[in-house]
Amino acid sequence: MLPDLLRWWEAGEDVGLATVVATWRSAPRQPGATMLVGPEGEAVGSVSGGCVEGALYELAQEVVADGVPVLQRYGVSDDDAYAVGLTCGGILDVFVEAVSRRTYPELGAVAADIESRVPVAVATVIEHPDPTWLGRRLVVHGEEHEQGYVGSLGSDRAEAAVVDDARGLLASGHSETLTYGPDGQRRGEGMRVFVTVFAPAPRMLVFGAIDFAAACAKIGSFLGYRVTVCDARPVFATRSRFPDADEVVVDWPHRYLAAQAQAGAVDARTVVCVLTHDPKFDVPLLEVALRLPKVAYIGAMGSRRTHEDRLDRLREAGLTEDELVRLSSPIGLDLGARTPEETAVSIAAEIVALRWGGHGRRLADVDGPIHRKRGGVHGRVSAPSEAGSWHTSKPLHDNRAGTTI
Repeated sequence: MLPDLLRWWEAGEDVGLATVVATWRSAPRQPGATMLVGPEGEAVGSVSGGCVEGALYELAQEVVADGVPVLQRYGVSDDDAYAVGLTCGGILDVFVEAVSRRTYPELGAVAADIESRVPVAVATVIEHPDPTWLGRRLVVHGEEHEQGYVGSLGSDRAEAAVVDDARGLLASGHSETLTYGPDGQRRGEGMRVFVTVFAPAPRMLVFGAIDFAAACAKIGSFLGYRVTVCDARPVFATRSRFPDADEVVVDWPHRYLAAQAQAGAVDARTVVCVLTHDPKFDVPLLEVALRLPKVAYIGAMGSRRTHEDRLDRLREAGLTEDELVRLSSPIGLDLGARTPEETAVSIAAEIVALRWGGHGRRLADVDGPIHRKRGGVHGRVSAPSEAGSWHTSKPLHDNRAGTTI
């Protein structure tokens, strides 16, 4: 949707932008999902898969007309689950604002950063006792970036707190709603800031140029990873054999991973799939991988006998039990997979389950929420009380009346 938004912004048009900023229970979309309402009434994107888009469409047009941002909650009331709300039982907070060159002068620079794969975060005030604060934003880069941050919240204290936390989210690669006191107090309430993180795609490093690696590269790309296939054998590590990989590297796996880590190209979102099941490749590689301070997942292919032999070799190499426990081996979930494609699904399923805290069982056999959330950082919004009903389409702030509900 960014190309559409940028095109209208460059033409000097006003656009309605609705962004999911918080969710509870079985909400269909995660924070950061957006919907645009263009200058000719065009609707682009979705925040709920169709549940509340009609109501949001009208609200966005109102916001564009009067320029007053609105934080709106959509949920289900006890008496009418089919009103304008979420029949799945979820709850969404959606921030609706008018975007133009006047209200968002930094958008062009943000778009350029995204195009250049420069990590950038946009922190927007979505709730505050003083309605004039709503919509104020900061564009935040990492500490190593020469620009630091641009924009203003109108308070040095608030800016310092938000910039610090936004950089933490930028490092972890996910968007979040943060809560502060009205002037950025760490332990206070009253101000909520949604931080949208635009970071390069997380990496999937696949070692071993075999048919299972080709299937893994394909599903990794489908899941949004930037996939690298690495093998020391040039006859196997070829672009024609791995068309779905973003890059194919001929190098010794352990040497390549060590160099990537040294260059800062491995982070807490990176997943490592070791498919070589050959000790001369995978033991030196896993020595490096299991000692990395930040990596999301390390899985290794092989039979249970291969796994036990591998653990013995790694212990002989000096790895501790705390380091070895990070290894997922045999790789993947127990799906009964046999083909390379089925095995790739099994591996992807394990990565997704570990990312979100799933257990890999059939949803039909378990109770509780379908969707899970990651563990958060300071300031994460707590879930609303389960006492009482959530009434559909109730604004948290009705800025037109100047009241907080």
